[in-house]
Amino acid sequence: MVFQRLIWAALATAVVVGSGQTGVQRWQVAPLILAAEVYEAQKAEAPEPMAPHEHAHEHGAAKEWAPANGFERLGWTWVANSLHAFSMALLVFAVMGVWLYRRGASVGSLALAGWVAAAGFVSLHLWPSLGMHAEVPGMESAPLHARQVWWVLAVGSAAGACAVAGFVRAAGRGLVAVALLALPFLVGSPQLQGDALEGFGSEAQAALEQLGGQFIWATTWVALSFWASMGVVGGFAFNRWVRPSLVAVLKGAGVADVG
Repeated sequence: MVFQRLIWAALATAVVVGSGQTGVQRWQVAPLILAAEVYEAQKAEAPEPMAPHEHAHEHGAAKEWAPANGFERLGWTWVANSLHAFSMALLVFAVMGVWLYRRGASVGSLALAGWVAAAGFVSLHLWPSLGMHAEVPGMESAPLHARQVWWVLAVGSAAGACAVAGFVRAAGRGLVAVALLALPFLVGSPQLQGDALEGFGSEAQAALEQLGGQFIWATTWVALSFWASMGVVGGFAFNRWVRPSLVAVLKGAGVADVG
């Protein structure tokens, strides 16, 4: 019963939050990406050496599929945002359930969802972006594997710090949280060795630098709006559909103070 309510609450949250996220992206981020893609097509790259047998297949190679601009691209963006919101809603509800089990009903559902959403914003966007900011299409960056490893380290460290601050009652929890937050920056984020705008003309470089600065702020506002709406919508959904059944299960298991 609890599992079914959890899934339906997460789906309802995902539709609302994913739809709002798509609208915000369409307004804030999409124009910057489309503008950067125009310059990306003008980028001059040195041709890579090609083996003789590859010339025979060059013209017959299938073109990679990509959604067309307009309704198709918007539709697939909505699908991706809703799936992402569904997974994040499940994560938020799981953390809220653990809080009820460990700490009881000391905090209301809306307030608790707000705190968990704030931790999600810090862990999954703010902390990683301090070391690796978002980049518009066409810009060169550090090797992908190095960026992925550091991103996981930054997210794990920030999430661990939030967990320590929220669930641990030991006296030194503040120092542990600070140490975790500092860890990825002590390791150091991967940096590009060279010019991120190599291959572009001077006019394109100036335009992409401006677009890059705007893109950082736009993605920050998008992430902030996502987690804010997740806190509000998820808090209502959890309180309406999940919390009553979960409290009943916890009371039946002898967990005190979960009313």
